[in-house]
Amino acid sequence: MGNQIDASQLKNAFLAGANNLNAKKELINELNVFPVPDGDTGTNMTMTIMSAAREVAAISEPTIETVAKAMASGSLRGARGNSGVILSQLIRGFTKEVREDNYIDNLVLAKAFSRAIETAYKAVMKPKEGTILTVAKGMADRITELSVA
Repeated sequence: MGNQIDASQLKNAFLAGANNLNAKKELINELNVFPVPDGDTGTNMTMTIMSAAREVAAISEPTIETVAKAMASGSLRGARGNSGVILSQLIRGFTKEVREDNYIDNLVLAKAFSRAIETAYKAVMKPKEGTILTVAKGMADRITELSVA
């Protein structure tokens, strides 16, 4: 098979991503202008993902399923503000696609990101382009392109 990641790698990647978001939260706060420039998007997203990260970090013997469940439940419980809720739905959609697998390869990754977008768009009453949804959709589209290349 091609490139693939296992549960430990998923756990480590998620924790690294959470820490990176935490490190960049003030920059994201400064970029926040829609729907109102309240400057809390980075903070809300960080609170959301760090809640999930605490659950993921507590897993001593990870499987894809246990990591996925911790990502989804932790982000949902920790969701703050609109951006946090959207992030939790992106994570929830992603994890729905990977739970049954022992590893994640390029095709599973592409399906997971596509499902993440679908889940997040459905969760937002009136999705607006030019938001985190647009950024996430662009990322998912590019991952899909690369997975079939």
